[in-house]
Amino acid sequence: MGVHTTLPARPLYTSEERRRRDASRWTLVQGILAPLQFLVFLISLALILRTLFTGEGLAAANASVVAKTLVLYAIMVTGSIWEKDVFGRYLFAPAFFWEDAVSMLVLALHSAYLAALLTGALPGIQLLLLALSAYAAYVVNAAQFLLKLRAARLEAPALVGEGAR
Repeated sequence: MGVHTTLPARPLYTSEERRRRDASRWTLVQGILAPLQFLVFLISLALILRTLFTGEGLAAANASVVAKTLVLYAIMVTGSIWEKDVFGRYLFAPAFFWEDAVSMLVLALHSAYLAALLTGALPGIQLLLLALSAYAAYVVNAAQFLLKLRAARLEAPALVGEGAR
């Protein structure tokens, strides 16, 4: 019967974090690597599906997953540096906690794929199924980051309006 109040949501970026984000060279690096990773993902997904449906092209599919994993490692390392520049910590800044948590799953699955490939622990089809599970986690993670990007863009006009007061 009482009145429920909610605290205003913390903005994704404080004005100082937004300034650091805009000044960081790693923002541009992330802006280049993210679409590159998505392109490599799409090509690799097509090669994996081709192999699963036709039984042909296993070497090309495996090579594409290795390439995708290398791009993932690059974006993870540079993303951590970006997070340190903007938020003062390499991982799990409150604004990106859940994105970083899912990123760890994505990284673990891709790394498990590489380990299985290098050790021969899984036959070809099972290896590709592991890659698909890594890719499913990647799609969830990419969606998280796209939603954050959208939130940051929607938040920006409100901050400009507050600054004008």
